[in-house]
Amino acid sequence: MERSFLTIAAGENSEAIRALSAPARIEILKLLCAKGPLNINDIAQALSLPQSTVATGIQILEDAGLVDSRLAKARKGNQKICSAVYSEILISFEESAAQRANNIIEVEMPVGLYTSCDVHAPCGLCSTESVIGPLDVPDYFLDPQRMQAGLVWFGRGYVEYKFPNNAKVLNKDIRAIEFALELSSEVPGTNPDWPSDITLWVNGMAIGTWTSPGDYGDKRGAFTPAWWKLEGSQYGMMKTWRISTRGTFIDGVAASNVTLSDLALGQHSSIRLRVGIAENAGHTGGVNIFGRGFGNHGRDIIMRLHV
Repeated sequence: MERSFLTIAAGENSEAIRALSAPARIEILKLLCAKGPLNINDIAQALSLPQSTVATGIQILEDAGLVDSRLAKARKGNQKICSAVYSEILISFEESAAQRANNIIEVEMPVGLYTSCDVHAPCGLCSTESVIGPLDVPDYFLDPQRMQAGLVWFGRGYVEYKFPNNAKVLNKDIRAIEFALELSSEVPGTNPDWPSDITLWVNGMAIGTWTSPGDYGDKRGAFTPAWWKLEGSQYGMMKTWRISTRGTFIDGVAASNVTLSDLALGQHSSIRLRVGIAENAGHTGGVNIFGRGFGNHGRDIIMRLHV
């Protein structure tokens, strides 16, 4: 397993701390870190625990963002394959929430508020109330109704957002920049085994690619509206790209050598974020971008400037 790290500030992220409070769930995480992805039966056998205990524990760890799960074919039906997201978790008591808030500038960008795009079918836009316009018509992506979108999907291409560089406005130096968004692959219908190389660009520079395992429809997303057909994409995985002076990391795992200095942030009053599929991608499985009102997190695209 690649080494990845999570730091939890004491007094925050109580869901993750609660998930770590049970010895059985700790043992599950230790096993997944040591052995790699396993199904529920394998975990239960290895730890001599009832399957019901393991299934409940996995669900709690999933909800806390500590375990990722995907469906895979088994000899009879499907099986749930579970992976630990982090190899190390640190609980920090160093800084209060108020102090840290003063050092973070956060902006949440609606997924439909992109300023440019070049997308290819299958593609579409959806608000929490209805599908927006005709499906699989790339030209409709420039319609003003896109600003109502809570779900955006396309097979190839990109959408680009322009975030305000509030650090420059406040005359503060940026120590790190993060982008967090809920993503999955895109296939007509859904398919948990449909890999896609999803790339982020900042100010025109590719900062790192994450390979999404698939497009998920096994259960309704926690925030996905009830009218949205269950055969459609329901949720993704919340992924965080972080660029610092040491390079770029995706959920704590090194993704590229791009550093803050490569982005020339101090020279621009805006920060351009592009999300899409690179032309030379090995897996061109499309992308779903889940925003407010959809998916398992119900948030739009988050940019955090650490100053």
